[in-house]
Amino acid sequence: MKNLLIAVFVLLVLLASGSLFAVKEGERAIVIQFGKVQRDEATGETRVFEPGLHFKLPFIDSVRHLDARIQTLDGTPDRFVTSEKKDLIVDSYVKWRIEDFARYYLSTGGNKLQAEALLKQKVNNGLRSEFGTRTIAQIVSGERSALMNQAMEQASTSSDELGIEIVDVRVKQINLPTEVSNSIFQRMRAERAAVAREHRSEGQEQAEVIKANIDAKVTVMLADAERNARQLRGEGDAIAAQIYADAYSKNADFYSFLRSMDAYKQSFNSKQDVMVIAPDSDFFKYMNKSKGN
Repeated sequence: MKNLLIAVFVLLVLLASGSLFAVKEGERAIVIQFGKVQRDEATGETRVFEPGLHFKLPFIDSVRHLDARIQTLDGTPDRFVTSEKKDLIVDSYVKWRIEDFARYYLSTGGNKLQAEALLKQKVNNGLRSEFGTRTIAQIVSGERSALMNQAMEQASTSSDELGIEIVDVRVKQINLPTEVSNSIFQRMRAERAAVAREHRSEGQEQAEVIKANIDAKVTVMLADAERNARQLRGEGDAIAAQIYADAYSKNADFYSFLRSMDAYKQSFNSKQDVMVIAPDSDFFKYMNKSKGN
């Protein structure tokens, strides 16, 4: 009897634990019964269980917990083509949440990764359509907001079949492909290098002109200075010659005597000097005389 009571108690515990399920905050739950989503008998709508403690039929009903919060889909950047047939690498993200839990479960099996893969494809289709009708200048200048809004409208229409509501679609960054960026940078470097060479050549030309002008001025200044120096030297020589002439005309013998004394002084300046000259030469005329006239 005791064993029977224990068995009954264990069975009741198992039935109670299998009949209760809890839904956490931020989640919603649906009940699958015989492979079908349980619906309200009165309205025919899917029964969505709010956060709290709920009952189900044990061993018959299975519960699927689904995240009811806003999710963020931020994948890898994709390549899009503009109306000019130019490639762009676009990095975007999508804010979404589950709107119809039964449809979401039936279309994705409740798998978030599968849902995001399908959603990304639909959003990219909308973005591709919008990028294909605009030029790069239009996309970059000021039509990005309109592009994102229209892409969100198209994606929202196609995402209804997934039971998903798209809250927002945003383009974070738009870049050129790597090979295009490299070619643009190389062209910019070449253009800047050409401009630099042009500036250098113009500077070199101006430097040569300035140097030539300065050299010409220096040459003229040196020529003027040399002319003035020669003129002054000639004037000085003329004055000196005039002085010598005046002195000579006043007393020719005394002047001749002084000149001879200067010659003697310069000739016998050193004790090692040797002169070979005739004694009766005019050079010694004042030394040969015992007394002056």
